[in-house]
Formats: sequence, C-alpha cells, structure tokens
Amino acid sequence: MKVKMILPALTEAKSPYFRPIKYSLFPPLGLATLAGYLDPDDEVELQDEHVETLRLDDEPDLVVIQVYITSARRAYELAQHYRAKGAHVALGGLHVTSLPDEAVRHADTIFLGPGEDIWPQFLRDFRAGRPAPRYVSRTRTLIGVPRIRRDLIKRHLYLVPNSIVVSRGCPHTCDFCYKEAFFAGGASYYTQAVDDALAEIERLPSRHLYFLDDHLFGNRRFAAALFDGMKGMGRLWQAAGTVQSVLAPDLLEKAVESGLRSLFVGFETLSQENLREQGKRQNLGRDYAAAIRRLHDLGVMVNGSFVFGMDGDDATVFERTVDWAVAQGIETATFHILTPYPGTALYQRMAAQDRLLHSEWERYDTRQVVFRPARLTAAELERGYWRAYAQFYEWGSILRGAATKRALLPGLRHFAYAVGWKKLEPMWDWIIRTRRVAHMLPVLEKVLTGIGRKPPPAGREIPRAAPVGTECGRAA
Repeated sequence: MKVKMILPALTEAKSPYFRPIKYSLFPPLGLATLAGYLDPDDEVELQDEHVETLRLDDEPDLVVIQVYITSARRAYELAQHYRAKGAHVALGGLHVTSLPDEAVRHADTIFLGPGEDIWPQFLRDFRAGRPAPRYVSRTRTLIGVPRIRRDLIKRHLYLVPNSIVVSRGCPHTCDFCYKEAFFAGGASYYTQAVDDALAEIERLPSRHLYFLDDHLFGNRRFAAALFDGMKGMGRLWQAAGTVQSVLAPDLLEKAVESGLRSLFVGFETLSQENLREQGKRQNLGRDYAAAIRRLHDLGVMVNGSFVFGMDGDDATVFERTVDWAVAQGIETATFHILTPYPGTALYQRMAAQDRLLHSEWERYDTRQVVFRPARLTAAELERGYWRAYAQFYEWGSILRGAATKRALLPGLRHFAYAVGWKKLEPMWDWIIRTRRVAHMLPVLEKVLTGIGRKPPPAGREIPRAAPVGTECGRAA
C-alpha cells in the first residue's frame, strides 16, 4: 500500500518574501507517530509543506492530511486534488475535530480526537475494503504505542529535529484553549510509561531536546520520575510549563538537574479579572515575579506567553505588559491576539454575544482580530499587538532585560538568545532558503549551555547526529 502523509503549510510560511524561523523548528511528529502503525511493506512518504515543496504528481492509495485551523483551506485543496486522482483521503487534527461537518465534505474519512485508538482501527478497515467515513476517539492511552517513524523525518530541514511528546493534553481547562474540544469523549490528559519515554529519549541523536507537550509538568509523579531518569544523559532541553508548576517545590530542581534550560510559560495576562474571565484558575493569585526569579536563579531562560484583547484590556495593556516583561528580565516573549477557536468555550461565548466578525479560518492566526473587543477597536488591538512585539525586541529593551541579570554570563545568554530569535530574522530567512537550518543547532546548544561554560559531563554516551545535509536513519 502506498501512503502519503502531509502537513500543509500556513500561508505565512510559504511567503516568497520572508519565512520566519518558527515554521522550520519542529518536524510533523504526529504524522510520524501514526506512520509507526503501518506495516513494514507499506510504502510511506511524509511531507511537510513548511520546509519543502509538495510533490503532487504521485498516485498514493491513501493520503492522510493533518489540519490546523489556519491551514484548513490549503488542506481541503490538497484533499480535492488527491480525491480526483482516486486516492482515499483521510483528514484529522484540531480543526477537523472542532468542525467535523465542514471537514467531512472534503474527505473520504475523518478522525475526531487523538489517533492512537482510531487510526489502527481505520487501517484494519481500510485493508479489508470497508473504511468508515468517521472515527471518534474514546480510548485514551499511550501504552503500547509503536516507535515513531523518525526515519521519515528530513532532519536537516529543521532547527529542532529532536522534538518529543511524552503526554497528551493538559490537566487544566482554559476557555480559549482547544483542548476540551479535541479530547472530548475521553481522558483529556494522560502520559506515556516513564520507561517508554526514557527509551525514546535514549534513541535521539545529539544533545538538544524539545518537549512539545502542552504541560510537561502536569503529572507530578510522572514528571519527577522522568527527570530522575534523564539525569546523567547530558541533555539540554526546553519545554512548556505553568506558573503553578514553577512555584511548586522540588520538581523544577529535578528538571534543571536533568537538563532544562528554557521554559515556555503561559502568563497570558497580568489582570486577575482577565484570568477569571478566561477560566485560567491555575494562574490566579500566583506571584509571576517569584516564578521568574525562581527560573532565573536556577539558570533557566523564560519565554513568556501573553494574550491581548481580553475583555478587561484597554489601550494601556500593551505598554504595561511589555514594560513589566522587560523589567522582569524575560528573555523572549510570544504575544497573541485573543482568538476564539471553534469548539472552545470562548468561541461559544463570542458566538452567543454576536461578537464574531467572520469565519475566514486562515485569519484565525492570533495575529489578526476576528471578534469585536470590549474596550478596544479591532484596529487598536492589532496595532497594539504589533507595537508590543516591536517594543519588546528593540535594542534598548533587550539591553535592559539583559541588565536585570545578576551575573555577566546570564546577561550575555539573554542578549544572544533574544537577538538571535528576533533581530536576525533576515539571516534566518536566508538560512531556511539555503537549507542550512541544521547548521545552527550547535549554536542553539551553545547558548542554552551558557556562553563560555563547559557542558556538564554525560554519564552515558549519546549517539552523534547524522551529518548536516543528510537524512538521519531510523532513530526511533
């Protein structure tokens, strides 16, 4: 059987003028995971349109497309193309789960929710010649999941080829998050067995890892065992966590001992009113500044996430947020415009209040306003969003943020990381177009380790990465 798996590109990623590095960070791990269920004699190809031009003159038997909201139009175009050629087209992902009645018009089969239980059933049905039009996930487990087909990933096209996911979902419920819709009908947070997660990490070449879990620290017992098992591996890793998990005793120390060097933290807003409105109760009453100090004292850089446009926000929110973030010494910041994704409580509330402006899904990208704000005009919100980015990453802000560090080395690391991420975007564009992204991984590892600092001794040997410019063999 010939199988083709596709991750369609977002519009910005295919711009002829500029390609941000964020679209060349991580390979399509979800599709590579599903590929692990295929038979050894199946012929399978995985293509990520963010980093390569799709080959559309082939004739696969089965085409599987992962659909995000802002790539839905492109996904449907590709589905139509392959259905016209006689292929069986299956669609899955966040957008399909949120709007199944829309997606089913463009596919022979759709998957709703996580794929670990429904994908194997679909394969059995497809091979028997009786695939169903719709499969709905009910059983949630990562026990017995086969090895990820990392041999299908073109490692040389990504800055962070060693992405990994050891859990699904998140134990918290926020109104603007897609999670509740995607995991409806079953468990919304569950983990791998610790030994399986450690075995997957052992198989990964090079030192650097990025955990793409929504909340790596969500199960304290699992996280503690994972971090204990990673000690001595000599890894450097990044992940996402909450303010609550950062402030919890002992667990962060275990993470740092195992190699944590940078954490994405969802602060979202400085307003308690906004937190209550959006159901982000885990942040209520938490001392953000204490969380940042705790991370910095342990040598961990912070990527702070902030959302603009909540009902409590007025025209002063942008400068207030940026000034606070710079004063706290946050190394990098990610700003978003509040976006009501279909299937979320926020979307339902906005729809009931007749505040949605349209359903042009490609514009639901957290950079454009798609609803009527309460205390701002749509134009004010968009201008403020772009102004926040410009102000946070201006030279003066970077220098002021670096100057908050108590020692020279953390200040230099702050400067190098912030400058490399945003001030060198033309360089990143050239690197992406010339397919030299993998050359920058040693630089990233150096910054994460600390400029001038020797790497910690490794207790176990780590396999070397494949040579730059080549594809790695099966590493998992």
